[in-house]
Amino acid sequence: MWGRTSVADRTPGRDRTDRADRGGHPPRRRSSTRPAERTRRAEPTRAAAYHLLRAVEEGAYANLELPKVLRRSHLAGRDAAFTTELAFGTLRHRAFYDAVIAVAADRPITAIDGRVLDVLRLGAHQLLAMRVPDHAAVDQTVGLARAVVSQGAGGFVNAVLRRISEGDRESWLVRVRPPGGVAALALEYSHPEWVVTALRGALVGHGTATAEAVDDQLEALLRADNDPPRVALVARPGLTTVDELIAQGGRPGRWAPTAVLLDSGQPGDLPEVRDGRAAVQDEGSQLVALALAAVPSEATGVTAGRWLDLCAGPGGKAGLLAVLASAAGADLVANEVSEHRADLVRATLAPAIAAAVERGSTIEVRTGDGRDYGAEEPGTYDRVLVDAPCTGLGALRRRPEARWRRQPGDLTALGPLQRDLLRSALDATAPGGVVGYATCSPHLAETSFVVRDVVKRRDDVEILDARPFFTQASNGALIDLGNGPFVQLWPHVHGTDGMFFALLRRR
Repeated sequence: MWGRTSVADRTPGRDRTDRADRGGHPPRRRSSTRPAERTRRAEPTRAAAYHLLRAVEEGAYANLELPKVLRRSHLAGRDAAFTTELAFGTLRHRAFYDAVIAVAADRPITAIDGRVLDVLRLGAHQLLAMRVPDHAAVDQTVGLARAVVSQGAGGFVNAVLRRISEGDRESWLVRVRPPGGVAALALEYSHPEWVVTALRGALVGHGTATAEAVDDQLEALLRADNDPPRVALVARPGLTTVDELIAQGGRPGRWAPTAVLLDSGQPGDLPEVRDGRAAVQDEGSQLVALALAAVPSEATGVTAGRWLDLCAGPGGKAGLLAVLASAAGADLVANEVSEHRADLVRATLAPAIAAAVERGSTIEVRTGDGRDYGAEEPGTYDRVLVDAPCTGLGALRRRPEARWRRQPGDLTALGPLQRDLLRSALDATAPGGVVGYATCSPHLAETSFVVRDVVKRRDDVEILDARPFFTQASNGALIDLGNGPFVQLWPHVHGTDGMFFALLRRR
């Protein structure tokens, strides 16, 4: 049921050394072990990567599932790094590998069992993108198939991977890539076509590229989405310092003064991360919180010193806002609509809550619908963050599975929600107070269109230029912020997630 073993027999016979002599490619060593003699066990790193892929298929988030898989498999150091690259690289390049597998298996991928398909994807990534010898990639992946699926599946996987090993990535690209245009980029860089089109429009719409010069920028962005991101930590002020994290093996971040980059090791091994004084957080996300905190508020009276994070889950930006609010003598309400995610926020904010008590300020975590705050607490806060639910197209390098889960129809549901949340935030803000609207997506339908659509229906709101506050938040280091008044960060320009930020003042 897994496939016809004659797949390999139909492959034109080519000597690998001959091909190397003709095309300049180095010869690649193929397995000389007969299928019956190959391993029947799943090597731990590959088994862990397989189980991560299956968990993602069932709805898990890869970045949240990875630490669990590594712990269960007792993997650390180089083994953990191998597993991470194998699983995440396979997820990132899935569309390309599926096209290759379909040709090598001589059938559509929909005709291949999902478990076997995941095994084949892992094997394809080892053969076409990792420095794994062909014989090891094939033998170990066949053993994985036999261990997690069946003996028969091992034979099918062997035949397909042998066919794939006949070429390298470039030769397979020539074979499976459509001719030109969006479809070619989508396959080569493994993004859905609608995402490629949306990112192209965003680059032009945010003023990052002109319509005539957008193609180079688009390709650079797609390439950056497939580069594994550096692990960035936030040193939460008042709880720990950047120097303490650097002493644990980190180095200073590029933009945010609170950021530390880890080139190796697991963040969870650091005591500062384990006890919540530091956390994994992209520099772009840190800059959003730092910039909002830097904006002077003109609110007066009892509302002065009251901050609100309207969509706080799972707690990253709230964790930084909490310590910044406490340092400024302000109180913070962190709201989350989901009880489960509210619990995550409480856990994240626990050290900040304890520190705030000593300073005489309060940090409160609530569970509620952010759309209700404007009606229930009008004019109550002087600083509000709307970190709106979005498609996450700016964080595809960090959440590789999101590109395959999201659909264009998601924008239909998200758009009204984003507008309702922004309206509610503005109503909950006191005159003179400010609202920061942020998304981890550059899609125009989730960013500037939302802000301008809400503002044009009100006469009590003005859009502020957000760029000076990002410059201030980065101690003057941040560059290429565009024409304003909005800020759009980019993976290929700034090395951060693609964060969008708009700043509004309630008149």
